[in-house]
Amino acid sequence: MTNGIPQNIWLIGCGNMAGAMLSQWVASGDVSPSQVTVIDPGTPKIPDGVRHLEKFPEGGDDPDAVMLGVKPQMLDDVAEALAPRIKGVPLLLSILAGVDVAALSDRFDAKAVVRVMPNLPVGLGKGVVALYGADPEGEQGKAATALMDSLGLVEWIREEGLFDTVTALSGCGPGFVFRFIDAIAAAGAELGLPEDQARRLATATVNGSSAMAAGSDETPGVLADRVASPGGSTREGMNVLDDGDALKKLMVKTLTASRDRNHELAEAARKR
Repeated sequence: MTNGIPQNIWLIGCGNMAGAMLSQWVASGDVSPSQVTVIDPGTPKIPDGVRHLEKFPEGGDDPDAVMLGVKPQMLDDVAEALAPRIKGVPLLLSILAGVDVAALSDRFDAKAVVRVMPNLPVGLGKGVVALYGADPEGEQGKAATALMDSLGLVEWIREEGLFDTVTALSGCGPGFVFRFIDAIAAAGAELGLPEDQARRLATATVNGSSAMAAGSDETPGVLADRVASPGGSTREGMNVLDDGDALKKLMVKTLTASRDRNHELAEAARKR
């Protein structure tokens, strides 16, 4: 491994999410295209220089790491063909929603198994990647962290049961943020601004505010209070959001709905 990153990586399936991860790995320079083999029967969009195979190779070098990027319902079919070929693989990564570490360990003989939950901004290097499984301080845990580092914020989750909540917050979160941008822009248009201008202003405002929050040692709550002078216009607007904890209660309800649905999907996956 160079810089702790596995040198021979197999991607099993390369749809939107796995493709976004692969593109950023290569664009960041952390992973060379020659390090990666994509195994996908379709025609995935992959960076130049990445090897693409339609079937699992029967010979050749064994991979240092394998990442599963297929649909969860394909797991058993993939495992039947893949498991014998990668027996003893040092690191097995999976972005399969709802498939827990135990289910992966039952199907594959890997030295270390890591469940991975990325969100779409990983393709820009500004995403969130949650990890659970191997010892974060062990060799393979460090390898998983090193591989994911160029994608954005990498966080190890202490309990697998929290994965549904993390998925609701970070995995589904971009959709909620997009909806908020749309809502604040629509409000600006309702008050007289041209729609396209309101959308540009709303998007830039969220972008800049999120950059400030990310770069500050203070919590977002403290930052909000600092820009809301007593009796000022910001405070008047925030009074509406804060009334009866309206915004907080709405977000708890939103994340709960997403978390519970994640749990339902995971249960359905276990029963297949």
